[in-house]
Amino acid sequence: MDFRIELIPLAVQDVDRSVDFYGNRVGWNIDFDQTVGPELRFVQVTPPGSACSICFGVGLDMMPSGSSQFIQVVVEDADEALAHLRERGVDCEGVDEQPWGRFVRFTDPDGNRWAVQQLVRPS
Repeated sequence: MDFRIELIPLAVQDVDRSVDFYGNRVGWNIDFDQTVGPELRFVQVTPPGSACSICFGVGLDMMPSGSSQFIQVVVEDADEALAHLRERGVDCEGVDEQPWGRFVRFTDPDGNRWAVQQLVRPS
């Protein structure tokens, strides 16, 4: 039996700002953005190559207001990811070299934290 993680909710204060941040600044695909009414809006965003998406919106009640997530994604090249993010105006740290990986970190406007990891295989 497979257990696949396919959707991770984020708490955000301003949905339009988050759509702009993830879609325009970070450059991820806005898969779905549907407003059903003033009390219900659902947005789903997927990083390129990922089988798992994030979601946020209005009236979803998935995350307590004011909470935040820490999410880690894996890339082939941390230097390339850093350059991509910085070119798009995303404030992020330089590459952090660790024995278990090379990391680039950034935070969205609502305090949700991201680690972008390049896996390092022991030699």
